[in-house]
Amino acid sequence: MSLGPLGVAIVGAGVISDQYLTNLSTFPDVKVLGIADIDVERARAQAAAYDVPVAGDLDTVLALPEAEIVVNLTVPAAHYDVASAALKAGKHVYGEKPLALDRDEGEKLLAQASDLGLRVGCAPDTFLGAGIQSAARALAAGAIGAPVSAMTAVMNRGPELWHPNPEFFYQPGAGPLFDLGPYYLTTLVALLGPATRVAALSRTGRRERVIGSGPKAGTAFPVDVPTHVTALIDFEDGPSASSTFSFDSALGRILFEITGTEGTLAVPDPNTFGGRLRVRAPGETEWRELPVDGPQSGRGMGVLDMARAIRADGPHRASGELAQHVLELMTAVTDSGERTAFTAVASRCAKPLPMPASWDPAAATLT
Repeated sequence: MSLGPLGVAIVGAGVISDQYLTNLSTFPDVKVLGIADIDVERARAQAAAYDVPVAGDLDTVLALPEAEIVVNLTVPAAHYDVASAALKAGKHVYGEKPLALDRDEGEKLLAQASDLGLRVGCAPDTFLGAGIQSAARALAAGAIGAPVSAMTAVMNRGPELWHPNPEFFYQPGAGPLFDLGPYYLTTLVALLGPATRVAALSRTGRRERVIGSGPKAGTAFPVDVPTHVTALIDFEDGPSASSTFSFDSALGRILFEITGTEGTLAVPDPNTFGGRLRVRAPGETEWRELPVDGPQSGRGMGVLDMARAIRADGPHRASGELAQHVLELMTAVTDSGERTAFTAVASRCAKPLPMPASWDPAAATLT
């Protein structure tokens, strides 16, 4: 295989594609070769905006021989079908979260990739940023002793306030658990290790929502998922966590704290790549700032890490196995919320390898 930038094709030209294209078009180790969308005109508009040479439908970009990774930015209901098609075409695939709608689809994707000798990667890649990686280094250095418990919460009024096409957020595969949960649960697993069981309660605050912005403002649509979920999570290495995910809160809140035998660590928002990292020891009345070191490039870091790992024949960090464990964890939360009983999480995954503070997305390493 020749060296040089690794070719990437993007499927899905919606709102999130801007963030990926902004970053992937500046990373010297990858080159975006094509964009596809079910709305071909939207794909062409994005291709023109970011100087991407090819735009069209899914088959168009899958036929690009130089494209080695397909970045799947479609809505959750299409994640499995698009990823499976990309694998059949001989492409590695990196997808937006969740990996699939349920654990069976996720297992099928990983098995298909394994049979074909291909890789699966999945968002979120925010845990690769300076904020969460600095938290991991602080934990490893014993900043709070042995971790005992965690508290996380992400609560707001819902994405229909700002998103022009928010209906998919309230369909299976989304809701606050599947939309926001991957950021928090992936970070918990990256910092504390795999989960073993969960107990949860879930509610749906309103059965109908109203679009608040864009050309469809004022349009009502149905809600088909729980919009307030609270979970208790046990981890294999001993800690536990309580986590709340809500689209029913008039007061926006973000919380991520890990308490250990020697103090508490306030972790940056897992939906960002940087943020403040603070610690408080027993008896202290104020938080102390800890250094935050490393890249804060934004969405697409997981794609870049995967590209470099492909060329180096090493592991990538935002892996399919990690995403599958988080998917099974979210599915277990859903099951527990319906049955009001503890639900086991069968799969396990290794903690992702630490991201060196010197890791530089702007450095060309594949030339």
